[in-house]
Amino acid sequence: MSATETVGIKEVVKQKYGEAALRVKTGGSSCCGATAGTGCADPITSNLYDAAQIGQLPEEAVLASLGCGNPTALAALAPGEVVLDLGSGGGIDVLLSARRVGPSGRAYGLDMTDDMLALARENQRQAGVDNVEFLKGEIESIPLPEAAVDVVISNCVINLSADKRQALSEAFRVLRPGGRFAVSDVVIRGELPEAARRSVELWIGCVAGALEEAEYRDLLASVGFEAIEIEPTRIYRAEDAEIGLAEAGLDRAVAAEVDGKVMSAFVRARKP
Repeated sequence: MSATETVGIKEVVKQKYGEAALRVKTGGSSCCGATAGTGCADPITSNLYDAAQIGQLPEEAVLASLGCGNPTALAALAPGEVVLDLGSGGGIDVLLSARRVGPSGRAYGLDMTDDMLALARENQRQAGVDNVEFLKGEIESIPLPEAAVDVVISNCVINLSADKRQALSEAFRVLRPGGRFAVSDVVIRGELPEAARRSVELWIGCVAGALEEAEYRDLLASVGFEAIEIEPTRIYRAEDAEIGLAEAGLDRAVAAEVDGKVMSAFVRARKP
């Protein structure tokens, strides 16, 4: 991918997330597949957090989630640990992580979008959580020193990176020896025809750039991770795709090609 293409992708993502933050401020939803005045439009991005978790947080932190999973429910976090959330958005996973690691731990959120950072800091203030810091930056160049954190989490963000190898390499760099990579992401399982991929990307922006499962494993291993696991958490079926594509005004005929091949997954790995 050329430097111009990389910059272009970053600008599109930054614009999308900035608009999502502003939508939340006017009472809308920011989730993938949502437009102003609508809620989540697909089964991957909806109903990710249970009532107990939602009850701990400001409403705008919940509305600002663009995730495809709930890494805080699946990652094993312990009191005193330091956690970094890549692409932290409105801060929902950072705030939940901060409560789990307790006062002796710390949670960082990293985002490149000013509007999302402003929203996250306001959500932190409303939640009254002190052991949190939101940083401005890109996941391909994390503004933290080497071996600074115990756990790296992320929620439907790695797939949006224009340079996934660099993003994964940076996650590896900032982890301490024995540190864990524990992210939710959209993953392609098997071959997805190009026409189907384009239609699904138009329907749900979160699918754009999603890696095929074997490619994801290979990239993680190539930057040094071990104990790599990819666990499906939600899987698209033809009926889900048919409804969503029709609502988006796209070709419903590709639904059968999508069946079982697009999923949200929990991706685990460890730094030796």
